[in-house]
Amino acid sequence: MSAFDIARRCLLATAALFAIGAQAEDRFITVASTTSTEQSGLFGFLLPAFEKETGIKVHVIAQGTGQALATGQRGDADVLFVHNKVAEEKFLAEGYGVGRHDVMYNDFVLIGPKSDPAKAAGKDILEGLKKVEAAQAPFVSRGDKSGTHSAELRFWKAAGIDIDARKGSWYRDTGSGMGPSLNTASSMNAYILSDRGTWLNFKNRGDLTIVVEGDKQLFNQYGIMLVNPAKHPHVKQADGQKFIDWIVSPAGQKTIADYKIDGEQLFFPNAD
Repeated sequence: MSAFDIARRCLLATAALFAIGAQAEDRFITVASTTSTEQSGLFGFLLPAFEKETGIKVHVIAQGTGQALATGQRGDADVLFVHNKVAEEKFLAEGYGVGRHDVMYNDFVLIGPKSDPAKAAGKDILEGLKKVEAAQAPFVSRGDKSGTHSAELRFWKAAGIDIDARKGSWYRDTGSGMGPSLNTASSMNAYILSDRGTWLNFKNRGDLTIVVEGDKQLFNQYGIMLVNPAKHPHVKQADGQKFIDWIVSPAGQKTIADYKIDGEQLFFPNAD
């Protein structure tokens, strides 16, 4: 074999190794998820365990559930991890997703000033909101069609309040995620509905505290599903399904349960 042939084979072998390395490095899925899974710190705890076990990296698009569902509808994600079961089931019925599973739950809480000017404190979210509206106390809404925003609108309606007709200068729409909205509430010393996980991980609390919790209506279910590859053939079906299978497996469920802040568990696994 000539020196030229040897050199050529070496170059080809090196190129092949680079290609294999690039493929391994490029192995990832995109998960569109609610901001609460990101801003609570859960993904920072959960995803490294999955990546270590499978070698699959997870790129997260953190946005409100409504936006995440729209991202999935466009085929710009492989997996959705969200928390608005009614909207998720509609997404499935329209053929945009497949194989939805319950994953975990936590709860919503009504946050407000420690002085509680609206006298909203208690265990009844509807009564609490009625008192906030009656007092025209400052209230911050995400206003972003997220799972939390959808829950807030359901609660206003159940309380008999047409919030579109009643809101005025006391009611502030931020159009942003849970963390930025909590920052706004902190600066305004306002009431706000939050998921408990993001609140527990939130540092800029100012004079805010939990004023309403424990109402069964505040239950907050999270679900996961694959974006339908029949509608979007580029969806990474095999690796996306591996992520889903791991999340609902005993290992994934234990990892979710193990995530705590100051000894307090943030999410409670309940995969079906």
